Amino acid sequence: MLDALPSDLRDALQWRYAVKKMDPTKPVSEDKITAIKDAIQFAPTSSGTQPFKVLDVRNAELRAKLRGAAFDQSAITDSTTVLVFAAWDNYSDARLDDVVDHHANERPDTREALETYFGNLKGMYLPRDAQTNFEHAARQAYIALGFGMLTAAQLQVDTTPMEGFDPSAVDDILNLREQGLKSAVILAIGTRDAENDWLAPMKKVRKQEDVLFERID
Repeated sequence: MLDALPSDLRDALQWRYAVKKMDPTKPVSEDKITAIKDAIQFAPTSSGTQPFKVLDVRNAELRAKLRGAAFDQSAITDSTTVLVFAAWDNYSDARLDDVVDHHANERPDTREALETYFGNLKGMYLPRDAQTNFEHAARQAYIALGFGMLTAAQLQVDTTPMEGFDPSAVDDILNLREQGLKSAVILAIGTRDAENDWLAPMKKVRKQEDVLFERID
């Protein structure tokens, strides 16, 4: 099925893997990190809300603490940077009003339509419990994560997506609660240490097309 893809995209998808061991002596260039962040910024989200913040953690002391909260995964400290996707802990009138203001400022003569649309959205979101709304916001962050990872692969920049961490500890380390945020997923960006990474020589394994997909006409 990969043969249907443009060759550059096919090669990028075959090249990438979730790197387990990174080489701290081979940093990723700043322009490539910026490109990955651009892809994250322009990823689609539900109703254009972008209900999350991405923390670009370079500080060595903080990263050491994050590694401790991530079950000692070395990519946290050996990568060039770590992006922590922190989703809104809930939706609120104020947060959704900020989205309306932003869109209305960028798109003149749309405020009335935006207020109607987001008024309906508030009627759906605000009565829900905070955990349901956090999970919805976190799913939007995952869309952006995917865009960032694909862009990284096209640039031949290695990444390691991580859910294996203690969210409460990460929230404490980065003071996320004070910002109304909760950690959702982490992306380490760096350069593979292929000689010392047990996963590097392994064949990429995915479900067969006829198992993964079911066409319904």
